[in-house]
Amino acid sequence: MIGVAEIKQIIPHRYPILLLDRVIEVRPGESLVAHKAITCAEPCYQNTDDYAYPVSLLVESWAQAAVLLACWETPNPDVLAGKVELAAGIKNVDLLEPVFPGEVLEHHVQILRNVADAAIVAGSSFVGGRKVLEVGSFSVALRGVEVLMRPGGD
Repeated sequence: MIGVAEIKQIIPHRYPILLLDRVIEVRPGESLVAHKAITCAEPCYQNTDDYAYPVSLLVESWAQAAVLLACWETPNPDVLAGKVELAAGIKNVDLLEPVFPGEVLEHHVQILRNVADAAIVAGSSFVGGRKVLEVGSFSVALRGVEVLMRPGGD
């Protein structure tokens, strides 16, 4: 099991958008299981009385687990150097049930295919054994940071 400190050594996500708390199982190049505890202290709840976790953050949290798996053997915690992770596409996303504070998301991701500097990943998220999210495919590409820099390097 690894926690936030180790996750931050692999991917560049930081507060408030780091949406993973720990990895409980990993088979590099194959699969990963990660947890995210939902709390009512999260920024998304500051100005609302709707405590269903936002779908965009649920999908982002799952996608971070997918990126973590794709980058496990080639970590890059610095978004300004090396290769950065880019979401290239997502298909067949089904939100099955809402998630609320006090619940713990368990993200399951598996690599369907690795192609050069890209991976196609699929999986699901669970809360207490019930499936709350399913992702048919998510494509992540690793590209040199120079492709993202404006002319002049800033």
